[in-house]
Amino acid sequence: MPTPTPAPRPRPFLLACPDLSAERLGNTDTPGVWHFDSGVPGKRVMLSALIHGNELCGAWALKEALTAGLRPRRGSLTLAFCNLAAFDRFDSNNYAPARFVDEDMNRVWSDDKLTVPISQERRRAAQIRPWVEQSDWLLDFHSMSNSDVPLQLTGMEQRNIDLALALGNPATIIADAGHAAGVRMRDYGRFGEPGDNGTRSLLIECGFHGAPEARGVAVDQMARFLLESGTVDPDDIPAGWIEPAASVQRALRVTHAVAAKSADFRFAEPWKGLETLATAGTVIGWSEGEPVVTPYDNCVLIMPSTANLRPGVTVVRLAQPIV
Repeated sequence: MPTPTPAPRPRPFLLACPDLSAERLGNTDTPGVWHFDSGVPGKRVMLSALIHGNELCGAWALKEALTAGLRPRRGSLTLAFCNLAAFDRFDSNNYAPARFVDEDMNRVWSDDKLTVPISQERRRAAQIRPWVEQSDWLLDFHSMSNSDVPLQLTGMEQRNIDLALALGNPATIIADAGHAAGVRMRDYGRFGEPGDNGTRSLLIECGFHGAPEARGVAVDQMARFLLESGTVDPDDIPAGWIEPAASVQRALRVTHAVAAKSADFRFAEPWKGLETLATAGTVIGWSEGEPVVTPYDNCVLIMPSTANLRPGVTVVRLAQPIV
């Protein structure tokens, strides 16, 4: 077997850490949660950040919304700074441990886990759950340990794919079924139901965790999402929030999720993501010494990463264009 490429060293973290001393207080009975009701009929919109404590771009976006005094003209707007305990562990020189305290907060969104409060993340998710349950539209901000290219993760429902296309950014849309390790917030409750039940939910991966550009992606997505929902009017959006739209958008459907069997997983190349491997059977990497290969021609690699390598963790997704 060829010697695999060793895992790359962590990239420098250049995005500044926001001061959330005021924002973490919230204006509700739930710390870190802000809620504004217009008193006018409209969609109940929720924007969530810091599901992972080292993913700062969304926190910057929500902070900018509060600083700008943004308020809903129709419906309601909820801003949630989620895993503050993990955020408090953040160190730009060693940022991976701040992803969570006890377990990944974006794998606990099922009633069987939320009713068994054995971790910091489950207890915090249970606090936030009522705000998720009452929302109609949800945008969850994330960033990535490797890729610089923003990705819109829609889930498999056409209603969310259509919304991602309507937003006009980012260029790449990923229709994915989730993780074997647990349910994400984006798929909880009504958001995970099939058909068009009036809900919409997107998970935006804004780029590399530590890239200053990720903050601009998050702000752009926030502005576009609020406009599309009808929550605000164009004149409410501060100058500079909306970036140029993608010249072309493409949608990819995830067909396979490759999960690590153990910590013995290595990639064959330093994949960044969105590589298209032309020939079926191309070796992606090795799991416990066994090759992992592409199942079909023109296979696209989505979010390859061993940054959080543990048994059961998804290390790469495989996708093909939606025709």
